[in-house]
Amino acid sequence: MIGLFLALAMRLAALCGASLLISMSNPVTSLFGFNLSVKDFILLSGGLFLTWKAVKEIHHCVEYPTPQGGTGVGGAVTATFASAILQIVLLDAVFSIDSVITAVGLTSSMQVIIIAVLGSFGVVLAFAKPIGEFVVRHAALKILALSFLVCIGMTLILEGLHKHVEKEFLYLPMGFALLVEMLQMRPSRNATRK
Repeated sequence: MIGLFLALAMRLAALCGASLLISMSNPVTSLFGFNLSVKDFILLSGGLFLTWKAVKEIHHCVEYPTPQGGTGVGGAVTATFASAILQIVLLDAVFSIDSVITAVGLTSSMQVIIIAVLGSFGVVLAFAKPIGEFVVRHAALKILALSFLVCIGMTLILEGLHKHVEKEFLYLPMGFALLVEMLQMRPSRNATRK
């Protein structure tokens, strides 16, 4: 919750500095034939971090599974409180920059953008705990969620290199994989009831 509230504060601060964020889209250097801006560097570093973190967690889940579907060897917590909060805030910073620039491009009304950010934060608060607990209870779903993060990380890297990825090509397969996994979970749940 602390990480989420800090992320919200940072997103609102980013909205206040939206004109600065838009100027971050201006190229600052050329690297390997790409004219990269500050925004591109943030997307690249965020994508690399997200991909590395998700792959590391997948490896940890596969190599050190726990009987109750927890995390870590014997259910031990592998991240400190401070590092968990820092990771939440860093990842939100990456997503904030792109979404704030998009929001400012869609409307000039700052009140509408702030209301939308607060509304989406309310939805996150309402569903974060139950969805998180559900994912932790189902190991295959946890691996699937981490795989989605790898896809999103790679998409951020491509976006940072000015290679646009159509969101339909990303979200439709994710939705289909989630649907298949939910269908696979149903027979085992029914067998458990009987």
